[in-house]
Amino acid sequence: MRKSYQSSSATLPQHAENLLAQGHRLALVAAHIDEDGPRVVYLFASGPPDTRVELNVRLDPDRPEVPSLAHLSFAAGRFEREMRDLFGIVPQGHPLPRRLVRHFHWPRGWYPMHADAGPPPTFGEQEGPYPFLEVEGDGVYEIPVGPVHAGLIEPGHFRFSVVGETILKLKARLWFVHKGIEKLFQGRSVAAGLPLAERISGDTAVGHALAYCLAVEEATGTQVPAEAQRARALLLELERIHNHVADLGMLCNDVGHGILNAHAQRIREHLLRLNKDVTGHRLLRGGVLPGGAALRTLPDPARLKALGEDIREITDLALGHSTVRDRFTATAVLPTPAAREIGCLGYVARASGIANDARVAHPFTAYGPQLDIPVHTTGDVLARFLVRAQEIEVSLALIEHFTEGLDAPAAVLAPHPLPGAGPGTGVGLVEGWRGTIVTRVELTADGTLTRVKPVDPSFFNWPALPVALNDTIVPDFPLTNKSFNLSYAGNDL
Repeated sequence: MRKSYQSSSATLPQHAENLLAQGHRLALVAAHIDEDGPRVVYLFASGPPDTRVELNVRLDPDRPEVPSLAHLSFAAGRFEREMRDLFGIVPQGHPLPRRLVRHFHWPRGWYPMHADAGPPPTFGEQEGPYPFLEVEGDGVYEIPVGPVHAGLIEPGHFRFSVVGETILKLKARLWFVHKGIEKLFQGRSVAAGLPLAERISGDTAVGHALAYCLAVEEATGTQVPAEAQRARALLLELERIHNHVADLGMLCNDVGHGILNAHAQRIREHLLRLNKDVTGHRLLRGGVLPGGAALRTLPDPARLKALGEDIREITDLALGHSTVRDRFTATAVLPTPAAREIGCLGYVARASGIANDARVAHPFTAYGPQLDIPVHTTGDVLARFLVRAQEIEVSLALIEHFTEGLDAPAAVLAPHPLPGAGPGTGVGLVEGWRGTIVTRVELTADGTLTRVKPVDPSFFNWPALPVALNDTIVPDFPLTNKSFNLSYAGNDL
């Protein structure tokens, strides 16, 4: 159920405070530049039962300002900084009004999401280095890491303030991969928007595609057949498994157990080949379509059972190895209050005692008793490892459950034509493998996208990484970073 209300700048803080007090979370903030001026949409979500509440605030075109909600919600403060950098909308009273997205080489007064922004102008006056907080004292020194890293990791700058090997403070500076995704959606057809959604974060093709399709279907009043919804849920769990398996192996690798990592990557390769059999693509692209789903075949239960046994053996070997378990235990603890205040999602939240899961709060199909959400309370690397391992077991059971409800070869479900009853707005919420993905769309009567705002769970989880690293040691950074495994691309659209 989604409700939409008009609010004013004056009443916005009270409305937001009431919704947060009722158990809603701020899931998304989307700025718009309409013909009659700027507008900001605040989406609050809760569940079960599945509840979404939107607050629409019209702004003065001559003075685009909104009162900051940062004192009510940590996530709100970050959405506001992003909105100011991309749209020029000023959050009045923000406690930390530093730039977030914009880099020093962006010209002053240029906001890329303005309708008349055009191509980036010639680089003008520079704003200077990012204002990192400097930690001072006897023996304190800084270790800068990145933004360019060894291997295939995406760019991000990490600045450690350290005494000896103990981390006093870590500051992560991201937004080196800004691609203008939100701008690229504008003016596309629904069909042309799908490949873009699949590529928001390459390892989350199903999650982002499904959130996009659910939003489009709500905007157009499209009813998706139950069989197609089950097929979508099956694909979502396949995506969860192959990513979690890779993480289990790489966590073992970061504590020196390369053999277990080699076997985990071997299993992941089998899972990627299975993905290609099911959808024709190793990362499951093309499986979720507006109005339906497309499966070439169904996963072979015997094949999945064998892979499940392989995964359990790796998990047992890792947890039974004293060095591995000792390195995981009590390393990089994210306390429950901190995770709750930051607004963490997915396995990061569930490892810190917060049982948030969109499959429960915002289900798009019936999951049944096979959905058992694993939760741990220690908030350390071990808890994040265990949550992943247990989620794989749940996903295997869910895939078996959904496969039983589909008939091969009739599992190829062509998308139903969208009615195109617009203009409309829609919201999709999906529990991707990293956590809850939210996408909000607006489109015209002929199905042209005017605004698409995706939010990857990494946007919520990145601020928790420095908190977990407080009072740890520098050599534990790679292990901790992998235990979070956040998306750079999904964070920076």
